Amino acid sequence: MSLITLTTDFGTKDHFVGAVKGAIYSELPDAKIVDITHEISPFSITETAYILKNSYKSFPDKTIHIVGVDSELSADNKHIALELDNHYFVCPDNGIISMIASEIKPTKIVEINIHDRIESSFPVLDVFVQVACFIARGGNLAVIGKEIQTFKQMTEIQPKVNKTQNQIIGGIVYIDNYGNVITNISKKMFQEVGKGRRFKANARRYSFSKIFTKYNEVAKGSAHDSIQYDGSKLALFNSAGYLEIAIYRSNLGTVGGASTLLGLQYRDSVIIDFINDTQPDFTPLT
Repeated sequence: MSLITLTTDFGTKDHFVGAVKGAIYSELPDAKIVDITHEISPFSITETAYILKNSYKSFPDKTIHIVGVDSELSADNKHIALELDNHYFVCPDNGIISMIASEIKPTKIVEINIHDRIESSFPVLDVFVQVACFIARGGNLAVIGKEIQTFKQMTEIQPKVNKTQNQIIGGIVYIDNYGNVITNISKKMFQEVGKGRRFKANARRYSFSKIFTKYNEVAKGSAHDSIQYDGSKLALFNSAGYLEIAIYRSNLGTVGGASTLLGLQYRDSVIIDFINDTQPDFTPLT
């Protein structure tokens, strides 16, 4: 049985998702299709990359991931298929793979070249499905395209470290359902650059000198008293290993979230400064 995932910005109001699933089942009646999400913000490459990087590893090896975000074919937006970390991805070459492959390099990448045999204004349905089903049947990537060595890089989703190694300059790449804002600064990078030094993380006019590992740590472990901490702002490394700025027990429909209450939005800068002195307004690294 073939396992195929779908990640798109199609939403669920229109026929697009249903049509793609129907086409897959027409090719592979025994296929198993899993929706990762269809609620990506329209054309958002960074959202797509963040969600895919933190979900694909939960699937079995050889899973095929169809990515339908900003997928219209053009001279600057080719279609590619690749094998990476024992998974297959069928997607546009628009930078999405940059974040996923930032630490693990693809085993093989091909530029899909079957378009001359398929006339389509809906490439996810007519091209990506054909490629995914071909791979699922055991097909070789070399048959569907010419091998290439590189893919488009999205530098904006990669944090930077200054020359003196005392500052990480990152940014917000995703806002989740609770209004928490997620940066592109990983715990691994934080530890490698910080080396246990004191720090301040700055986002707009807000600063954080402590980073938690769980949301309820801001409530000091007191569950029965935790209501008094509702609405507290905090920074933590989330389950995906990225620095997140959150509001404790946030709810965008009522009390709000970090994105609304702190005015933090996609692409806003988040800067971490590391220091070696003992200024009293710095809290020891946790």
